[in-house]
Amino acid sequence: MSTPVVTVIIPGRDVAPYAEEALDSLRTQTLTSWRGILVDDGSRDATGSMFRAAAAADPRLNVVSHDRPRGLGAARNAGLDLVETPFVAFLDADDILAPRALERLVGTLDASGSDFVAGAYVRLRPTDEGYTPGPVQPWVAAATDPERRGVTLADHPAASGNIVAWSKASRIEFWRRNRLRFPEGRLYEDQLVAQQMYTRARAFDVIPDVVVQWRERADGSSITQHRAQLPVLVDYLDGLRGGLAVLDAADARAAARARVDLVLDLDVPPLVRIAQTHPDPDYRRRVGALVREFLARTPGHESRESETAELLRAAHLW
Repeated sequence: MSTPVVTVIIPGRDVAPYAEEALDSLRTQTLTSWRGILVDDGSRDATGSMFRAAAAADPRLNVVSHDRPRGLGAARNAGLDLVETPFVAFLDADDILAPRALERLVGTLDASGSDFVAGAYVRLRPTDEGYTPGPVQPWVAAATDPERRGVTLADHPAASGNIVAWSKASRIEFWRRNRLRFPEGRLYEDQLVAQQMYTRARAFDVIPDVVVQWRERADGSSITQHRAQLPVLVDYLDGLRGGLAVLDAADARAAARARVDLVLDLDVPPLVRIAQTHPDPDYRRRVGALVREFLARTPGHESRESETAELLRAAHLW
């Protein structure tokens, strides 16, 4: 077996209905020189036993078991501590890697010498027939298409819109040189880390290839499906503000503006719709504060066409 060049960290908690498909997508990669670290984050279902069975059948896989849930950030950090390959990537255990994902990601970094590469992704939505992948969304395409190599945020500010951990592969030396770690005990832990990656990289690459299908679970248990809950909203808004603060600290003005515009167009409208009928006034206050804060950073925001009336109502209601 060839020497592994990339480690894929796969955390999971109570994802038994989906884990086998995720593992199959790793096992069938066109690039076979990988190592997988499976992190069972205190699962109560069969996830742990599925991970252990997979590792027993494939020597490229290793398992880390947490005796209690510690969160996605801690699970990813546990995997990072064990990486011995030149490159590292991430895959959530309910998602699916595209067959050539590792080949394209690692091959791009090999050719460019950049610190990391980000690819495109699509949402895997539930249907009557199972799960069906959707199209590449406009903000994902803006961040990853066309292919660019050896760029910075000054060259490509729209890249800041790709904030998910599992769309990227990196040099492990980049993580260690910059002491990058995922925040622990918080949801939306990848937003802060993504902006740290963009601002600290000497150079990064983007490719338009879809590298991951991101599952929206039919049972409604995905984190992104719980934004109507106040504690989830708090972590979500902290993630948005934290990532933007990283861009501000790095004086990445064009990237910060692109991020603010994207949040106002993409993230805020569904939050406003939830807030308008939410029973907790604190939820409404928090959403209203975010709207005012982000609109204040947008010169000429009164003339915005997308969801303008709704956004302005939210800004003045609370």
